[in-house]
Amino acid sequence: MTAVLNTSEVLPDQSAEVPLASWPARAGALAVDILPGLGVLSVNVLLALTAPFGSAARWVFTAVAAVVFVLMVANRVVMPASTVRGWTLGRALFGIEVRCADGSRPGLGRLALRELAHLLDTFGLFIGWLWPLWDRRRRTFADMLASTQVYRVSRPSPEMRRIVGAALAGTAAAAVLVVAVGYAWVYWPAQALDSARQQVAAQGPRMVEQMLSFRADSMDEDFARARELTTEGYRDQLVKQQESVREAGPTNNEYWAVNSAVLTDPPVTENRVSMLLAMQGQRGTNAEDMKFITATVQVEFEKSEDGQWRVGNLTVLKKPMMNTAGQ
Repeated sequence: MTAVLNTSEVLPDQSAEVPLASWPARAGALAVDILPGLGVLSVNVLLALTAPFGSAARWVFTAVAAVVFVLMVANRVVMPASTVRGWTLGRALFGIEVRCADGSRPGLGRLALRELAHLLDTFGLFIGWLWPLWDRRRRTFADMLASTQVYRVSRPSPEMRRIVGAALAGTAAAAVLVVAVGYAWVYWPAQALDSARQQVAAQGPRMVEQMLSFRADSMDEDFARARELTTEGYRDQLVKQQESVREAGPTNNEYWAVNSAVLTDPPVTENRVSMLLAMQGQRGTNAEDMKFITATVQVEFEKSEDGQWRVGNLTVLKKPMMNTAGQ
């Protein structure tokens, strides 16, 4: 937001009567100086606060915000103190300049004080910004505190307008770039993780219920359906478990999840989510030998190439406890 201004110009004759700047010109200059940089600064601060703690993204967005703040200070304080006209980008565009009450050019310290004093203009319900509309010398509260006034001077050259236009265009492009990078770096991965978490939270319990449940009169079909819910890496282990059940003889086995929670350790990724499930069920074909079951399992879900979630592993944390009906 800084630019090299033409320093070959000289100040107008201080003895001549110089008209005071109008309120619209002052408002326009302030908008050019503050709003573009403030927009980029706000976006970076927001991205830094929402980025994962300690991540590279948080540090990058914080650094960008700091650089933008320094450029804004340079435009509003350093550049006016170091150029003949005392212009900022906005003042150059609207042809106004800040002077001391005696007509001299303010220095770095007075300009810094004036910028800080603008907080009084803002905190007082913006009354200070509107004060020039009825003040005889068209001063804000900051002008009164810093003993400054704003005057109208000659319009800037076409070259200066091009410089200001290029600076504003660069600021707009930077804002768009920051938003795009922020979305691609922070929000898109976060949304992908949230989506994975929500999908497994909704589908996972039902998948485990279907994988562990079967009936004596449809055991083959139920086992085949269960194998379709697993990854290739876990399928062989499931097949061995099914063969052991088949050798024990046909029976009904029904499970349902009574509670479930997506785990954060191991961390959730776009293609892998862990879930803890509290299961209840019943086993047996007759009411007399029916057994009620409770178990706690940890299940690893993996997303396959077709975008569907599959059971990648199932670990029994609490061995099934069986109670015979009537006990």
